[in-house]
Amino acid sequence: MTGKMTKVGLAASAVSIAASIYIYFSYNGGDEMLGIFVGLWAPTLILYAQELDKLSE
Repeated sequence: MTGKMTKVGLAASAVSIAASIYIYFSYNGGDEMLGIFVGLWAPTLILYAQELDKLSE
């Protein structure tokens, strides 16, 4: 079970980055500020998942 939450966090981060790029360029003609906001979730998701992994050990 070790590392499972980190993998989930990494996957969620990748989805966040993909969504950010989509929103930045495509969503309603490209919403730059919302795209940047969603892109900022990526490091938070990774760090949060790593901390949850540490707590479960």
